[in-house]
Amino acid sequence: MSALTLAVVSGGLSVPSSTRLLADRLTGAATAALADAGREVTVQLHELRPLAGPIANHLVTGWPSPALGAALEQVSGADALIAVSPVFSASFSGLFKSFFDLLDPGALAGKPVLIGATGGTARHSLALDHALRPLFAYQRALVAPTAVFAASEDWGGTGDPHTDTLPTRIERAGRELAALLTAGGVRPADDHRQPTAPVLGFH
Repeated sequence: MSALTLAVVSGGLSVPSSTRLLADRLTGAATAALADAGREVTVQLHELRPLAGPIANHLVTGWPSPALGAALEQVSGADALIAVSPVFSASFSGLFKSFFDLLDPGALAGKPVLIGATGGTARHSLALDHALRPLFAYQRALVAPTAVFAASEDWGGTGDPHTDTLPTRIERAGRELAALLTAGGVRPADDHRQPTAPVLGFH
């Protein structure tokens, strides 16, 4: 049985980044759950901060740099995706959105996706369901039921009766992604990609 490929996109803008930390924790939970299911996983990590310039150039020229082209190709070809963005003004970052605008139409159709976000306070947590989940639903991805938001107080905190602790939510989300992946995300038969036409229509 061949190894599965898991693409991880971290939209963190700082170094070190809580967004990258959450992406790493979600990746660990998903790979552990897949290992329990007897599946080997190859992880492909993509941090967007170093790609900010190439992403902006691609949006205006239509041509990716080699590094950006490789990242887009790996995300499109992966068996599953973990995508984590910082939250600004109650939504994903512009850099995060711009990267996914550049994927070919249908690139995420049928692909299991686990979404996460980070922010200063829990007030931003609704961005997961009001911004990130609709973005990936528009792209016809199979989004895991549990989306994980990490506020500053969540790191090392005890959570509350409604949200559980951050480690509990991370573990549950990882198991859900593994279940979607081992069940087999199937791409629609009419999925015809158009490599020269970036998706820019979601606002």
